Amino acid sequence: MTEQVILHIDGVNKRFGGLQALTEVGIKIMKGQIYGLIGPNGAGKTTFFNVITGLYQPDTGTFELAGKPYSPSAPHEVAKAGIARTFQNIRLFGEMTALENVMVGRHVRSKQGVFGAIFRHKAAREEEASIRKRAQELLDFVGIGQFANRTSKFLSYGDQRRLEIARALATDPQLLALDEPAAGMNATEKLALRELLIKIKEQGKTVLLIEHDVKMMMGLCDRLMVLEYGKPIAEGLPAEIQSNQAVIDAYLGGSH
Repeated sequence: MTEQVILHIDGVNKRFGGLQALTEVGIKIMKGQIYGLIGPNGAGKTTFFNVITGLYQPDTGTFELAGKPYSPSAPHEVAKAGIARTFQNIRLFGEMTALENVMVGRHVRSKQGVFGAIFRHKAAREEEASIRKRAQELLDFVGIGQFANRTSKFLSYGDQRRLEIARALATDPQLLALDEPAAGMNATEKLALRELLIKIKEQGKTVLLIEHDVKMMMGLCDRLMVLEYGKPIAEGLPAEIQSNQAVIDAYLGGSH
């Protein structure tokens, strides 16, 4: 059985004024993998992430999701294509409940438009009930189902991170892109996050992950790519990355 390529990106270049932020960066992620993107600060990880998810326009590059070309022209177009992301800084609707936040994510896949929302006909009501049910299932899945009706700004930090992941999963993505989900977490929260990501993988989902916690990444990812100064310097299995001299120099050399 051939493995399915979920994300295939090639030849990405991105310049900001006089700064070449990305140089010939490419990535290939197979279905069901947890794929890690690591590198020193300023290596271009978040820039590449932002290009993949439509926040930045690349100067060059080809983009395919599950074998179909997609255009990273705007975040909503990328979400529609099938990539859902979270950010380094939590971006929830603070005044909404946890359930409502996930329902917002689910509306990306809803069929009833503005007309249905206004006139509340039978199909719209049924779809709303279905969205609500799915949102509750996702809250249960990430481990915060008991807080469905809690205003999201009153959730603990770790639970807000879980809520963001639930909202991203609500779009039924082909690829879940997580930008430093463990940032600011204590050791217990990190362990719970690791278990959640394994659970997501066991559901057949594919995950692209940026994370500063290299130890966590080595124990979690199927494959990793290392960026330095906007260029890939290594790609492979965790054991290969750990023994790669260029990676050791990038992380442990005098300039970092």
